[in-house]
Order: sequence, then structure tokens, then C-alpha cells
Amino acid sequence: MAHGHKTPYQARMRAQIVLHAARGRPNARIARQTGLHLDTVRKWRGRFAEDGIPGLADRRRPGRPPSFTALQAAQVKALACQLPAETGAPLSRWSCPELAREAIAGGIAPSVSASTVRRWLDQDTLKPWQHRSWIFPSDPGFRIKAAHVLDLYARTWDDIPLGEGEYVISADEKTSIQARCRCHPTLAPGKARAMRVNHTYGRGGALAYLAAYDVHRARVFGRTEPRTGIDPFMALVTQVMSQEPYVSAKRVFWIVDNGSSHRGKKAADRLAAAFPNAVMVHTPVHASWLNQVEIYFSVVQRRVVSPNDFTDLDEVRDRLRAFEDRYNATAQPFQWKFTTSDLDDLLARLDRHAADHPEESSIALAA
Repeated sequence: MAHGHKTPYQARMRAQIVLHAARGRPNARIARQTGLHLDTVRKWRGRFAEDGIPGLADRRRPGRPPSFTALQAAQVKALACQLPAETGAPLSRWSCPELAREAIAGGIAPSVSASTVRRWLDQDTLKPWQHRSWIFPSDPGFRIKAAHVLDLYARTWDDIPLGEGEYVISADEKTSIQARCRCHPTLAPGKARAMRVNHTYGRGGALAYLAAYDVHRARVFGRTEPRTGIDPFMALVTQVMSQEPYVSAKRVFWIVDNGSSHRGKKAADRLAAAFPNAVMVHTPVHASWLNQVEIYFSVVQRRVVSPNDFTDLDEVRDRLRAFEDRYNATAQPFQWKFTTSDLDDLLARLDRHAADHPEESSIALAA
């Protein structure tokens, strides 16, 4: 302790006092050699004599008396666990400054700062300024439709494994990809500096990006269109189905959501009429998360579109096409782990929740 380079200064000086005392030196001489006050030497020499090494540590001090009681902290936490509307506050969610203001107005404390409120909330990991949305399945055929999709991901259809000449395509549209031309050039990242993108931009129009993702071969087929609709979607289908191995395939399953371009039985009949070996499979309503192409769209959003800095729509089209080639060169199938067993467990939990909270399930079904 007396000679350690990382020993705190106070601990090092106290250790030196002890070592000098061990050599039989009086307190006055130790004070002169260490540059400390005589009373300081006497105190730490006596503490070591009584308690040894632990005696060289600082003793606990009572400190300043607390400004707030445990009851006041608990009352603020309880306030944070209420919706602002329940207290009459014209807010959608709480923040620490608003909670401090409400605590003062409610007589919980005469004064309290936002930082104190934040420290109290951290003790129980309360974050009332965050929110998550949720929805109950409202599709009466949710289980059947979702099971069809999950079975196809597991290469099964009607409990029969898919053969070599059968493929699964996940398709959808990513709407309104804008071309935002920044008024100042984007600056490349540098040492201790992130990429800098000017906030002001000029609008260069928007387009729709349609993509079909072969689930098991990890291959993407995409095209850009001025807008979505039946004709653009059928153009995507034709683009895929006019090339091998899909032309001569026994069956090609097209997994789509319930968007207007491919909704209902009419869309399925339209697809079958154009390509007899194509089968349209719809995800349940409000269940686009079952469509694997949404994962690819999230990759496009992170790696291609954002931050959005394009001179015009032609640059957007060129980058999307180039990224498809780059992605297909190294892509691997997504590791989809949600199975029909997981689906049954999820629905069972929702049923139990609906039984315990019938008012929530009735509101969800009405919506």
C-alpha cells in the first residue's frame, strides 16, 4: 500500500505512517518525514494498533439527513405507474420533469427535482416515457392461416413434405421510398466523428419497391414501380415465374399479406389463372410479421435507404438493384425459429389472458 502506483494517496500515506511506526520512530519524527500533522499521525497509528489493516479505512459518516422520506419516493413511483389521464394531467405519458411538477402540485413534496425523480425511478427500472403497442388476433381463421405459413417455412404442406420441385416465395411491397436530395453534401465519418447528413433536403419524388424472397434458396427478386397495385404486383409475379426453376416447378407457393394488391380469393384466382403452378397463401390479418420478406425490407431500410440522400429516383432504383445483386451473392436463409408449436403456446396464453380480462378481448374483437 505504501509503494503501490495505483494506491490512493490517503491509503498510501496511512500505510507509510504504519511502516515508520514499525521501525520504532516517534510520532513527531513521522510527522516531519511525511509532511502530515502530528494529530493525523497519532490518529492513524492508534487505529492500526486497534484494528489492523481494516482500521486504515475511513469510517462511515452519518452524512446529511435525507431530504425525502421513503413514503414520498414510493408515492412518486406510484404516480409514475398511473396513466396521466387518471390524474387529470393533459399528457400522453409521463416524463421526469412532469412527474416532479405533479408531485409538487399534489402535495407529495414541497419541492423535488427531475433528477431526484429519475433516480427514484431507476431503483425499480420504471420508464413511464416508453410505450409498446399490442393487438389481439381478430382474424377468426388466425390459427389455420398462420399454421399454413409456418408449415411452408418448415417445407410442409397439408402434412406432406415439399418435394424438390416445390418452392416458397414471400412477397410484399415497400411503399413510398423517397428521393431526398440534401441541400449540402453528406460528410464522410472521421476520427471521433460520425457521418454528418444535412437535415434540409429537396423532394425528388417517391417510388414503391416490390420484392419476392425465395425462403429456402435465400434469393431476392425485386422491381421498382411508381406506385403499388394489382398490375405492379402481377408484374413482379411474372418476373419471377418466367425464369427457372419456377417455370417448370411443380408448385410455387406465394406468401402474401392482405394488402389491396393481393387480397382475398380474387387475387388467388388471378394468380392461378396466370400461372397454374402458383398457389397464393395469405397471412392472417394484422400478421405481416409472419412474412419473411419483411425481414429483408428491414435490411434494405437500414443498409440502403437510411440515411436518405439521393439526387433523384433513378439513383434510388440503381442502388436498390445493385444491392439485390450484392445481397444475393452472400445471402443465407433466415433462421426462422417460430413454429406451429410456438403458435399454439402463444394462442393458449392469449386465451388465458382473454378469460382473465374479458373486457380487453371484447374491445379487441370490436376493433
